[in-house]
Amino acid sequence: MLKRLYDWTLRLAERPSAELWLFIIAFIESSVFLVPAEVLFLPMAIANPKKVWRYALIASVGSILGGVAGWMIGYYAFEAIARPILEFYGKMDEFQSLKHAVNIELVTLFLVTSGAAHLPPLKIVTILAGVLQFNLLLFFIAAVVARGGKFMLLAWLFARYGAPIRDFIEKRLNLIAGLAAGALILAYVAYLALKH
Repeated sequence: MLKRLYDWTLRLAERPSAELWLFIIAFIESSVFLVPAEVLFLPMAIANPKKVWRYALIASVGSILGGVAGWMIGYYAFEAIARPILEFYGKMDEFQSLKHAVNIELVTLFLVTSGAAHLPPLKIVTILAGVLQFNLLLFFIAAVVARGGKFMLLAWLFARYGAPIRDFIEKRLNLIAGLAAGALILAYVAYLALKH
């Protein structure tokens, strides 16, 4: 199923309506969809490098608003909408363990790491933030930093290095994002150690 979703998303990049699809996928990825928006963003950026900043802005806005929608699902409609989504993806146990183990500082960290590197999955964190009644303004700022920052960084890489950067990004994006997320987690652990 995941491979078919991935292939379908790649085919969307070739359509005239690709920008609209980029917004839609970035939006729903933050709350319900499994395939990351980068899968559509990368081929679009390669096909039309002059529009890379525009694509980054579209993906950022879609992802940030989708994150807010995920927060609202968690806050207002957990049983009706969020639970079936999490159960469909087999993420309910992960969600429940996170719910009982987090505090506000950890949710803030998760918002940044999930937005930048999908660790833990973004849809889980956005819904969790709503369930825990995480401050919506702080949530929005974290989404701007993490998701907006990620797409703007990708746009900058394409603007500076062009199409050859695609292979590098596709092969190492998860590694780079994972290292960045790991650095953030280590910084948080160091902060906790110094705090006590």
